[in-house]
Amino acid sequence: GVVFLDEIGEMELSLQGKLLRVLQEREIERLGSNRRIKVDFRLVSSTNRDLRKEVQEGRFREDLFYRLNVIEIRMPSLRERREDIPLLVADFTHEFGIREKKSPAMTPEVMRVLQRHDWPGNVRQLRNVIERAVVLARDNRITLRELPEELRPASETAPSAEPAGTIRELEVLAIRDALRNCHGNKSKAAKLLGISRKKLYKMIRDQEEMCIS
Repeated sequence: GVVFLDEIGEMELSLQGKLLRVLQEREIERLGSNRRIKVDFRLVSSTNRDLRKEVQEGRFREDLFYRLNVIEIRMPSLRERREDIPLLVADFTHEFGIREKKSPAMTPEVMRVLQRHDWPGNVRQLRNVIERAVVLARDNRITLRELPEELRPASETAPSAEPAGTIRELEVLAIRDALRNCHGNKSKAAKLLGISRKKLYKMIRDQEEMCIS
C-alpha cells in the first residue's frame, strides 16, 4: 500500500533514524515485540520546509533526505498562483455554506483583498479565513467585516460610527456561532474567529457582565 507522512520536516531526529531503518530494511517491529515483520509499501511525504536547508543546519538527516527524495514534486505557494484563489474560495464557500445552511455571496471588494494577500499559511490559511467568513456572514453576503483584522484595509479597521449596541450584538452572534461550530471548544473557536484564546475569554466575560447588569 501507500503510507503518507505529512509535515515530515517536523519529525524528531531520533524518529528519523528509525524511519530510515524501516525504509532500508523493509522491516518493522511492533511495539512490545521483538519479531521482525516484512513490509511492502510506497512512502509519500510532504513538508513546507526547505529540507536541504534543514539538512545543512543539522535538523534533518542527510541520509534520510536522499532516501526520500527519489521523486520531488514542488507545489508553488499560494502567492505564486493567485489565479487559483477564486476557484479555491468558491469551493470553500460552497463547502462551508452547506454546513452552515447558507448560500453566501462574496463581494468584489473581499475578492480583491483575498487575491492581494500573500497567504503565508497557504491554502490552509485561506480555508480558515473562508470558514470564518461563512460562519459570520449575514444576509448571505460576505463583506470586509467578516475577514480577520489583519486582512482588512486600514479604513475598515478604524473605529466605526456604528452604534455600540449593534457591535455587541454582532460579537454575541459571532461567538455563539463559533462555539457551536467548534462544539464548545474555546481554543478552536478563538482560532476560527481570528483572535487569541485570552481575548475570547475576555469577550465572553464582558458579555456575561452585560447580561447581569
